[in-house]
Amino acid sequence: MHHKVIISGGGTGGHVFPAIAIAHALKKQDQEMEILFIGAKGKMEMEKVPAAGYPIKGLWISGFQRNMSIRNLMFPFKVVSSLIRANNMINDFKPDAVVGVGGYSSGPVVYMASKKKIPTLIQEQNSYAGVTNKILAPRVDKACVAYDHMERYFPAHKIIHTGNPVRDTIANMQVSDAESLEYFGLRDKGPTILAIGGSLGARTINQSIVRYLDKILDAGVSLIWQTGKPFFEEAKQVAGDHDRIKVFDFIDRMDHAYTAADVILSRAGAIAVSELAIVGKAVILVPYPYAAEDHQAKNAQALVDKGAALMFRDDESTEKLIPAALELLSDSGRRQQLGAAIRQLAITDAADRIAAEVLDLVLRRSA
Repeated sequence: MHHKVIISGGGTGGHVFPAIAIAHALKKQDQEMEILFIGAKGKMEMEKVPAAGYPIKGLWISGFQRNMSIRNLMFPFKVVSSLIRANNMINDFKPDAVVGVGGYSSGPVVYMASKKKIPTLIQEQNSYAGVTNKILAPRVDKACVAYDHMERYFPAHKIIHTGNPVRDTIANMQVSDAESLEYFGLRDKGPTILAIGGSLGARTINQSIVRYLDKILDAGVSLIWQTGKPFFEEAKQVAGDHDRIKVFDFIDRMDHAYTAADVILSRAGAIAVSELAIVGKAVILVPYPYAAEDHQAKNAQALVDKGAALMFRDDESTEKLIPAALELLSDSGRRQQLGAAIRQLAITDAADRIAAEVLDLVLRRSA
């Protein structure tokens, strides 16, 4: 008989891509397994999951607005509606286990599964547990985490340190330096900075580059710059026709971008941090200041404490980020130190580890 698993959650790439990586790993370990995703209507999972080859159903759910909002009046109705829909979806699909990856839709699904005594597992990507996972903690069988000291949020006996799942192309990077520089047209173009701000770009990182672009050019440095869509046109104008400044709204081949870089400037989302550890280069993090519970600052601090990255607050970065990056480029010893320290934290098989824990739940149930 073949086994069935529901994977629920999403909302951002930080939840959706790990969920897909876990699904791929489950299929690798059990080809017959049937997987159903449950997401939030209107969120990116409704598009990304089918593109990865899996069916998905949507719940009408969103977060509680922190400010007084008319949408908060809808919140109780959405929760009740989602619990009923989640209950029906579970009854129809009859899963052997349910996985929650965080994000609003995982709440109702994991909650209803636990009430029905279906084995449940949650995956927490951040060093600071999200609201949904904190609420679910007492009810689930296992909590897979990527950071130390998570006993603050989850019962210690449920915690399994698996790391965060990252995209296959990053986990198994196989491009050479020469290929990557060729890919960006940057042969013989001196040391290289890679600036990435997540899929939407990072305003502060962008502004720092604009402010110091002349300094970057004067230093004989190349720049691979992922601006995000909102800033793309402005960045192209600023960069003009300098052949050492490569501007993209989004970079598809991050394996090439990481390989070409000598110093990386990035936000501190959990999945970005997990990828950067595998890459093992010198990194300067600028945590997004409006992340829920300021979790990006906590992710970044966890690295800084281990001597594995540098960090600047968002409000000081426009001024300090690029000067610090240029200083790092001229100090190869410090770059090697940082790269070696962050590489110590790398976990390349996190999706397989999580999939093994899910299968363990599935098999225990059918034993």
